[in-house]
Amino acid sequence: MSQFDRILLCYDGTASGQATLRCGSALAPQMNAEAHLLAILDCCDWSGGLSVPSAVEFELDAQAATEILRDGVARLRSSGVAATGHLLVGNPLDEIARLANILKVDLIVIGHRSGSAFARWWTSDNHAVLLRRVSCGVLFEDAPAVPKEIAELSEIR
Repeated sequence: MSQFDRILLCYDGTASGQATLRCGSALAPQMNAEAHLLAILDCCDWSGGLSVPSAVEFELDAQAATEILRDGVARLRSSGVAATGHLLVGNPLDEIARLANILKVDLIVIGHRSGSAFARWWTSDNHAVLLRRVSCGVLFEDAPAVPKEIAELSEIR
């Protein structure tokens, strides 16, 4: 297995999505790697225009994702990992590939839970497109659904 100096941990911005990243986040301290935690709010979920109620809902989702991201970075840092958080809005395929190439990461870890937007995204042809757009390894972590109460208490370690 090659050395990973920079790892990009990607999830859908939700607490249960974040909880699926345990495997990838466990690699960072073992490899003494720099970690970049990427929360993506999929703009496809907001297609059809932003009405006032959906704009408010989007703002609430963005605030929640920001708090979850901040917590994830703090937990990684508390375990001795150099960690940086990124919150992006857009198409996951485009945003993951763009940030991975900018950061020159060695490994991308994509966490999802069954039935999530990332799971639906990954089961389409998008996985092959992502692999062609990046020059690093990709680890796709499939985790069972996490009850909300557990997801909110879970730690990335």
